[in-house]
Amino acid sequence: MGNRFESKVALVTGGAKGIGRTTAEAFSAEGASVVIADIDTEAGQALAETLPRATFVRTDVASMTDAERAVRTAVETYGGLDILFSNAGIVMYSLIEHVTEAHYEREMGVNFKGHVWMCKYAVPAMRQRGGGAIVCTSSVQALATQTSVAIYAASKAATLALVKAIAQDHAHENIRVNAILPASVDTPMLRNAARSFDPNDVEGVVARWGKMHPIGRVIRPQDVANLVLFLCSDEASALTGGAYLVDGGLMAKLPVVLPE
Repeated sequence: MGNRFESKVALVTGGAKGIGRTTAEAFSAEGASVVIADIDTEAGQALAETLPRATFVRTDVASMTDAERAVRTAVETYGGLDILFSNAGIVMYSLIEHVTEAHYEREMGVNFKGHVWMCKYAVPAMRQRGGGAIVCTSSVQALATQTSVAIYAASKAATLALVKAIAQDHAHENIRVNAILPASVDTPMLRNAARSFDPNDVEGVVARWGKMHPIGRVIRPQDVANLVLFLCSDEASALTGGAYLVDGGLMAKLPVVLPE
């Protein structure tokens, strides 16, 4: 492991499990102090205890108050904030005619408003440090969607527009903002979705979804973490306002099968 993030402070939302957990561990392994923000107190605290310089703060990113507290925790505990991985997300399946106001508010609240509030408080903290890097998790479903995910897809597409706008507003302050667009990633959220399709064969469902990707498998959390760390490193100093696929070639593929 290198030390690209020695003396840096990273805040990871949705940091207790899945992509967030793996990325928090990766930042820590490369020298960063890490604030883990999540609604899962038990998992978040347990993870923080395994890392050398890590703190957990219970955070519902849809709450402006919680978002402010998460950033304040980074500043008060470690002296500032250099990196935000705004990653918390949920998926709720429904045809548009069955979407309720509560469904809409919760899914947009976590998947889109969460980025708004986290960036609102992260940007001033980064300004105090002379710059920083923000990565927001979008999805390939911002570009092309499966069925029954209208609100999820809309939230992920809105995230791309938000990232481009914030990147333009703060590039002159050395604050870089990018989005990542994962395909199917092997996380607890994906496995919960697979369980709803076939509770008796979760592994089989995940494997079948993996075969839809040209690389023949679902994306691993470490694949995503590798991209996030690169985008937050000095090696990516010219990259801002971008949207980066980590999808195993999925978006390059047409659903056409030719005869052997």
